Amino acid sequence: MMLSSSTSFQLLFIMFLATAIVADDISPGSSLFASEPGQSWNSPSNNFSLSFIQESQNTYFAAVMYNGIPIWKAGGEPGVAVNSSASLRFLPNGNLELVVGSRWSTGSIVWQSNTAGLGITSASLEDSGNFILKNGDFPVWTTFDNPTDTILPGQNFTVDHVLRCGSYFFRLLRSGEISLRWNDSVVYYTSKGVNNTDNINFTSPSLGMQPVGILSVFDPLLSSPVIMARGNDYGEVSDNTLRFVKLDCDGNVRIYNSAISSGRGNKVVRWTDVSDQCLVFGYCGNFGVCKYEEFNTTPVCGCPSQDFNLIEQNNPRKGCKRKEDIQNCPTTVLPLDNSLFLTFPPDVNSDLHTASITACRSNCLAGQTCEASTSLADGTGVCYMKRSDFISGYQSPTLTSTSYVKVCKPGNPNPQVPSSKVSKNSEALKISVVVLGTSLVLIVLVGGSLWFYSRSKPRYESLLSQYSFSDYASGVPDEFSFKKLRKEKKQFKEKLGGGGFGSVYKGILSNKMVVAVKQLERIGQGEKQFRMEVATISSTHHLNLVKLIGFCSEGRHRLLVYEFLKNGSLDRFLFTSESEKKVLNWERRYNIALGVARGITYLHEECHDCILHCDIKPENILLDENYNARISDFGLAKLLNMKDHRHRSMITVRGTRGYLAPEWAANLPITSKADVYSFGMVLLEIVSGRRNLEVSSASDNKKFSLWAYKEFEKGNIEGVVDSRVMEDDVDMIQVKRAVQVSFWCIQEQPSLRPMMGKVVQMLQGIGDIHKPPPLLAMVEGLVQPREAVSAVSSSEGAVMSSLNLP
Repeated sequence: MMLSSSTSFQLLFIMFLATAIVADDISPGSSLFASEPGQSWNSPSNNFSLSFIQESQNTYFAAVMYNGIPIWKAGGEPGVAVNSSASLRFLPNGNLELVVGSRWSTGSIVWQSNTAGLGITSASLEDSGNFILKNGDFPVWTTFDNPTDTILPGQNFTVDHVLRCGSYFFRLLRSGEISLRWNDSVVYYTSKGVNNTDNINFTSPSLGMQPVGILSVFDPLLSSPVIMARGNDYGEVSDNTLRFVKLDCDGNVRIYNSAISSGRGNKVVRWTDVSDQCLVFGYCGNFGVCKYEEFNTTPVCGCPSQDFNLIEQNNPRKGCKRKEDIQNCPTTVLPLDNSLFLTFPPDVNSDLHTASITACRSNCLAGQTCEASTSLADGTGVCYMKRSDFISGYQSPTLTSTSYVKVCKPGNPNPQVPSSKVSKNSEALKISVVVLGTSLVLIVLVGGSLWFYSRSKPRYESLLSQYSFSDYASGVPDEFSFKKLRKEKKQFKEKLGGGGFGSVYKGILSNKMVVAVKQLERIGQGEKQFRMEVATISSTHHLNLVKLIGFCSEGRHRLLVYEFLKNGSLDRFLFTSESEKKVLNWERRYNIALGVARGITYLHEECHDCILHCDIKPENILLDENYNARISDFGLAKLLNMKDHRHRSMITVRGTRGYLAPEWAANLPITSKADVYSFGMVLLEIVSGRRNLEVSSASDNKKFSLWAYKEFEKGNIEGVVDSRVMEDDVDMIQVKRAVQVSFWCIQEQPSLRPMMGKVVQMLQGIGDIHKPPPLLAMVEGLVQPREAVSAVSSSEGAVMSSLNLP
């Protein structure tokens, strides 16, 4: 008969206990006194002891110890602190009491086991570290069943147990996950461990630490335990070495080992649950900001601005307090770059919504109950306002988010700290002089070489020496020579496509990386301006934007090198025949629409400078291997020779028929709402799988976009949807939402169109979407009078109010 791993482990543990020396019984009436530190109740091997420990002057705890390390404290964790008059008494009635007062008096009970009258006859401390109150041989009360902050090998930790240290709690969930909580309410971390527990139905899970250093979840229905964690020394067995799990008062759970031979009180970390300590909620206290200093792996705590003081100067982890109450003064908000204020469910005092960076700031300033806000600025558009009295901050150069904290005017931001500290000793000074001298020599040599090179080449190539790309960008893309790109593009033979900005070719770099090379045409920018615009594009990073890898600028040859996306452009999947199999299901279409909306929102509302695309269309929406949408050709409109991108006539229009907003034809100012119009047309095509300009008998010989609106008014939304996706499960609520959003976006009056941040909210189902007003049948491509564009202005105010557009 084969035994399960769980059963085998339990049998091994029983054998381990059976071979242990029987603990000496402790008789009722025995006591330990804090004033006599040499007293203790020991396990048979003397590895464990129960005694009083002194942590500071006249501060004592009654604790079970291993090698000088407390693994259980009377009264829980952090335990009940007592003075030198305390005693731990095992009374004849079977109760274990921690008492403060003279040994000859009754004293004051500060903690007890509540076991009086249960027939307890003796107590013992086992070699497992378990202290037991027994009725004969039957255990009635144990420290293993009443844990404080530690789990030992052989201890059965269930969903009814809890570890606690300070404000932090550790629990095992019925789902088999382990959970870390602040104040036992804010869940800031959960872990499923090494094995995935999603498809496991647990009946009575328990957590156990094996002596070899493996933390596992056991359940009667499991054929083998679920491994949650392994210490980095697991499997190495040595005498008098104990491995245990401990919840520390910094809110992190760790696996330690301690060997008696290594010295009293010594323990070594072998595994840490939360790898980034700053992600532990409340680590730096209320209004504290956690961050890492250079070359230091231990985080430090500070305040959001000089408008706060540390609560305790000698203990920054206690948090910060305002110098002046914001209820008593005019307020402003101070920005904290690369920072966020942690928020986790069920933090009901956090208001989560979608908003631009600017709106995230202004909404908090206007909100009476808002204390601080964070804009993730990662393309999701997520902004949340913190309304609670406890706010936990994290600041790191790797974070894209920006936070705001409300303070009294005028506000005093923290001074900028240099990224590195310059040593002032003589040795460092000597090194600096050598480095500077060497740099000067190199500059002279390089300058001379460039001068000689410029004398022997045409003037247009000498321009390369005049403009250093690093002057305009911090994240510098690679600069390629035209000759090299031409070779790697195989003489421009494998063409991927073309558009208003030029043709695109496939290439393979020397490092075997596949790229897409766009050969720009009719670029009117000078060398310096071109490089500045490329620098802007290269510094724009978002998960829904195509990444720029490099560029080439040699005279009339201007090329951009992008990452190559395997699935090509969206139009290949939307406008295919019935026989072709390149059909996207509804779920992918909806995710693509949402991704494109987020990408445009980033360009419009979350960049330092608003970037207008001016040519949103399916051909400029690329799909990666997972069918995630990536917008291409953003930022290229400025590369054309246009004096003012806000006022362009039809002569300088750079867009595609069918996606151009009416204001292009009317020669009106071009704003971000022009991109919103183009997105609306694309969204309608994603839903329908048909070109919006398509005219056929199926659409009553009208433009499809106009016919689709009439069908929408009739309630025939299914008639608008691509019939090829109707074969699968389609979320008609999402379909209706997308159709309504598309008609709001393609309103002729720009002011009626929503901002892209609002579009993302509507697609996500945040708030109700009112019925869009009728569309005007404008003929694109002909210059229309201004009166046609503003024909709906009389009803604009009422519609704006009903939609609540920004």
